[in-house]
Amino acid sequence: MRIGVLALQGAFQEHVQMLQRLGVAAVEVRLPADLEGLDGLIIPGGESTTIGKLATTFGLIEPLRQFAQQKPVWGTCAGMIFLARQIGRDQPLLGVMDIVVERNAFGRQVDSFEVDLDVPALSANGSQPEPYPAVFIRAPRLVEARDGVAVLARLADGTAVAAQQGHWLATSFHPELTGDPRFHAYFVRMVAGA
Repeated sequence: MRIGVLALQGAFQEHVQMLQRLGVAAVEVRLPADLEGLDGLIIPGGESTTIGKLATTFGLIEPLRQFAQQKPVWGTCAGMIFLARQIGRDQPLLGVMDIVVERNAFGRQVDSFEVDLDVPALSANGSQPEPYPAVFIRAPRLVEARDGVAVLARLADGTAVAAQQGHWLATSFHPELTGDPRFHAYFVRMVAGA
């Protein structure tokens, strides 16, 4: 199994390290040719407008969109924005996942926070898993999950912060910045099952 990590900007190195920790070959993706032979792709957190502009500059938008139609893709934070169909402003997006996302929904950098989330989907054996330590940094929120989108996690106030639609996964938070590999293991299982 080979999983790519879009390496244009943002926290891509931490995703690479987490995949390697799970024994998965991780490939940094910067050009369309880097998508060859990959089984899945992670789009990391960072700055969504910068990621979109760089993806446009390097001719990656259409190849990424075509890849996402066929293979599992996971977007974290800015990656969630990049996957969304609608974000309330005009910027380059893949627009494949039927979700509406609000950018920087929790405030500025100084408003970053960590919270334990209940994520039943992370259970490997059907029992209630330990809470997941989620790190939110200038995070987006999932405003609307349309038909076919399953919400995987919510904050205590009901705000949706993780969702899956078929072979697409999106999280508002940064699983790569925790020591907890369970979300990466969940995505690896998605890739293995695709």
